[in-house]
Amino acid sequence: MHIISDIKGLRARPLTTEKNVGHKMQGIGGRNQELNQGITALFITWLTSFKLILFTFDLGPLYSNPPKSLPYFLSYACLPLRGITQNQKQPYPSNETHQKLHHFIVLPIKALLFGVLLIGLNNHKQKLDHTVIVGLYCSLVYLLLDILVGLCNIVANAALGIELELPSNEPYLSTSLQEFWGRRWNLIVTNLLRQTIYTPVRTALSKTVLGHQWAVVAGVMASFVVSGIMHELLFYYVTRAAPTWEVTCFFVLHGVSVVVEFCVMRWLGRKGMLHWAILGPITVAFVVATAAWLFFPPLLHEGADERALKELRNLLDCIMEIF
Repeated sequence: MHIISDIKGLRARPLTTEKNVGHKMQGIGGRNQELNQGITALFITWLTSFKLILFTFDLGPLYSNPPKSLPYFLSYACLPLRGITQNQKQPYPSNETHQKLHHFIVLPIKALLFGVLLIGLNNHKQKLDHTVIVGLYCSLVYLLLDILVGLCNIVANAALGIELELPSNEPYLSTSLQEFWGRRWNLIVTNLLRQTIYTPVRTALSKTVLGHQWAVVAGVMASFVVSGIMHELLFYYVTRAAPTWEVTCFFVLHGVSVVVEFCVMRWLGRKGMLHWAILGPITVAFVVATAAWLFFPPLLHEGADERALKELRNLLDCIMEIF
């Protein structure tokens, strides 16, 4: 009788698990959809729109000669993909071994780290200082973007055989704001802004009385302003609250900081620069501090961070219960 009851209990457990998983998945796709809306807004509202703008001028990842097939075109348009051309300079090596290393070793490690940080933040958030919480948020955003784009790259590479660049290049190793924004952080967005905003503004103003040097400054500032406005739009999709323009101020501040940093580096030269071991922590600390001041408050005020953490935790629980 005990054996029969144990077998019945074992048979009943999968049903309970399925109900729990279904309930949690329903919660992920229910009323609180901040995470889904934010990701969709990033992929479609921003990236796809900018790619289509470039495509109208025979530029960008959607344009090719001969034309891409429809599956290729749709993949490049709707997903955060950017193919690597033979003549394109990469901030890191691009080869099959490096891609496999990232797909099968680095990406799982980042996914594991993301899960550990998420569980720790959910369980101990009340005990943590505000600065530590913002630092963890920065880490989660970086890891989430890398994981999402990395998974898109794996699918596209397996299905279409496309060689793709990595989404970021270890931004925590940046030794300057120019390096952080230009060569390490969110390279797909960086490249789109360079093609749609920076290069046209710089080219157009170089032919005016401003000259090349001031045209470069105008191109940099225009790129950061547009990035700020697009982030305000993303935040609106997530919070459904009127923009506070704090996020735009964050990017304008960093645009000014990049220009000032460039001028100081040019004035001091290489001999006057501090060691990379000092510049690295200063750069990262500046990004985190200004993010805590201007970037995250709109999300914190509306409670979007709590809802997004709940969605991520539900998703993580579902994955753990399935496997």
